[in-house]
Amino acid sequence: MDKLTFEHIQTIGNVVNENELYKHYHYPEMLIRYDSNFIEFKRMPTISELLATEDFLIKYHKQYNQHHVKFVFPDNQKPDPEIMQYFAANKYDVGFLELYAIQPKSFPQISHRLDIEVSEVTDANLSEFLKLQYELDSEHGEKFAKEKVKLNKQQFEDESVMQVLAYYKGAPAGTMNVIVSEDFVEIDNLSVVDSLQRKGIGSRLQRFVMDQFPNETIILVAEGDDTPREMYQKQNYQYSGFQYEAIKIEK
Repeated sequence: MDKLTFEHIQTIGNVVNENELYKHYHYPEMLIRYDSNFIEFKRMPTISELLATEDFLIKYHKQYNQHHVKFVFPDNQKPDPEIMQYFAANKYDVGFLELYAIQPKSFPQISHRLDIEVSEVTDANLSEFLKLQYELDSEHGEKFAKEKVKLNKQQFEDESVMQVLAYYKGAPAGTMNVIVSEDFVEIDNLSVVDSLQRKGIGSRLQRFVMDQFPNETIILVAEGDDTPREMYQKQNYQYSGFQYEAIKIEK
């Protein structure tokens, strides 16, 4: 098994350009999805290299009427102060992700409440999954939510992706994607309806994965300044590294 890095996290998008400095991802099927349209640096750039890359990406995105610029930096490296100062002066949002892994036997036992049910998405409940996912995605705008429907349908047909739906008292309450690769099983896009937070739905979704893949290493990504990362730590996930990213969205 390979050492866990952010390279093992699925990226939805095509590498349209690659050189010694970076990989350029582009996804014409969903131009509004920032996580599919960005540049990932293979080594930390100098400020002059960053500016040249920024100029290239702005011009490239303008061809497709895209209004954002996003950069992802190498694992476990924080951009130099000069770069961070440039981002601050030019209204970039800068943050970092954290990578976690767990062996299913280490995940805590939880009570199986009768009012929570979890199941894999099939033809029978696909429409319920799509409807709830649309509602959850609407937080990022109606256009994003509408375009995401097509991606969700594509993933339903993808044998490497298991879509999961949680119910609370019989009503759809949470969703999750499970991405199966040769070495890892990735939990992605775990979401619970806001009004149903703190009822154990997220834990039951994770427990479903642990039971389905008891002999695999389960991995996921959390935002470095978000509350869920604290939950994952309490659930015995092991920290495996961080990755900085920066994004600027033109209004």
